[in-house]
Amino acid sequence: MARVRILLTGAAGFIGTATWRELVADGHDVVAVDLLLPEAHAATTRDDPPAGVHVLDVREAGGWADLLQGCDAVVHLAAMVGAGATAADLPLYAGHNDLGTAALLAAMHAEGVGRFVQASSMVVYGEGRYSCPQHGPQAPGPRTREALDGGEFDNPCPVCGGPLDWDLVPEDAPFDARSSYAVSKVAQEGYAAAWARQAPGAAISLRYHNVYGPGMPRDTPYSGVAAMFRSSLERDEPPTVYEDGRQMRDFVHVADVARANLAAVRGVLEAPVASHRAYNVCSGTPIAIADVARHVAAGSGRDLEPRVTGQYRIGDVRHVVASPERAREELGFTASVTPEEGLGAFATAPLRA
Repeated sequence: MARVRILLTGAAGFIGTATWRELVADGHDVVAVDLLLPEAHAATTRDDPPAGVHVLDVREAGGWADLLQGCDAVVHLAAMVGAGATAADLPLYAGHNDLGTAALLAAMHAEGVGRFVQASSMVVYGEGRYSCPQHGPQAPGPRTREALDGGEFDNPCPVCGGPLDWDLVPEDAPFDARSSYAVSKVAQEGYAAAWARQAPGAAISLRYHNVYGPGMPRDTPYSGVAAMFRSSLERDEPPTVYEDGRQMRDFVHVADVARANLAAVRGVLEAPVASHRAYNVCSGTPIAIADVARHVAAGSGRDLEPRVTGQYRIGDVRHVVASPERAREELGFTASVTPEEGLGAFATAPLRA
């Protein structure tokens, strides 16, 4: 790919920093933008930003013109992340994620920049894909508080009430957003698709699964569970695991996510206009949450078995793991770090405050 100029939002963040390095290593010019939200940048202030970072709120449509000059594409990672600590967070997600994406796309249209890659999430799926041995594919509804209180964590078949088997989720699975963050990511994908048709332009949405690795924020309501497990171990406490610990997820290393972002830039530059395509970004190796805790514990050298509590969060889903096939076939992306080796190394990797 020839040298191109890329505007990168969220450039000072966890995934943004790794992506910035990957883009520069591939020979590209990067215009780095970040608002330095306190939720993700407690140790960095807007008055003292990292070198090369333009401090800008993505919602400020009037601030984009100079930064977008000469850009060939935009990689949009800026967002409020996490499930949403409380209902009071709803306006933050709607503002930063929904309005911010819409304002950026409008500015791109005004400046004639027609290639867009953005961070979406596996949370758009809600529950993963399930099938009943007797009745085939099924779409279970949200788990009830009564069932969860009784320790019934698995989704029953809506037809017979029997157990359901989980399967890999493809990108054409229907949306079923179950948190404020998930709703905002569905909206972001919708804005990208509408912009691609109307501008016209080409857009790619990358549905990240559980991202972890060096530079991850420490224990906050918006951190990933791997960071929380590590924080417990550093206090010589066993990691706390909700439900029965058997819920299945996909954990993908941040270095692989950065590589996927680069692959998406290459893909979107060659994509036809008026197109929007979504891709799962995952390791392709599903893992139970309790085993995530065990791998982090093993990497830390602490012999602490996770404490399985039976507690739950009402918005959580039971299983959601993705199919990596579309990204492999169309973007040429395959993750290189397995959860076992990556989570073990993560136990002693540097984190951000």
